[in-house]
Amino acid sequence: MPTIAIFGSSFVQPNEPDYLTTYEIALQLGKAGFSIMTGGYKGVMEAASKGAAEANAPVIGVTAAPVEAMRRVKPNQWVERIVPYDTLRERVIHLTLRADGYVVMPGGVGTLNELTMVWELMRVREIPPRPLVCYGEYWETMLAPFRQSNYILPIYWENLLFANTVQDVVELIRKGT
Repeated sequence: MPTIAIFGSSFVQPNEPDYLTTYEIALQLGKAGFSIMTGGYKGVMEAASKGAAEANAPVIGVTAAPVEAMRRVKPNQWVERIVPYDTLRERVIHLTLRADGYVVMPGGVGTLNELTMVWELMRVREIPPRPLVCYGEYWETMLAPFRQSNYILPIYWENLLFANTVQDVVELIRKGT
């Protein structure tokens, strides 16, 4: 069963649009036969875990001891299998290398790190091309200045996909895996 990593903010609350959208994306991906892998905690990670669990899809939470110590959090209740790591670096590498596709929801520095790690590893062909879907205007706006850069060649943008609806995210993932 292909596994999709979903990245995004841990600060998103259950009643917020990004939480509800993430839940729906994971629900639809789960129904389409994908397992879902996240960082395992709150916010987008919780929404994705809940959506996948309600679709009866496997839910993997890749955790890191420093995150649990700093934020005093434990994996969310919908995580079926926990993959624990001692460092954040190991956690990010696992999420990056062990997924068959990626959905990047709005998020902060950690989410940006995950996005750029996957993007760069595909660019240098350390991992094969896989669907890397950035959801919403958030990423289009955030990354817009980079499109003007002389240092990021136009061909590099071919590894990034953008979607503004749940249906588009699911379709791009299905087509690319």
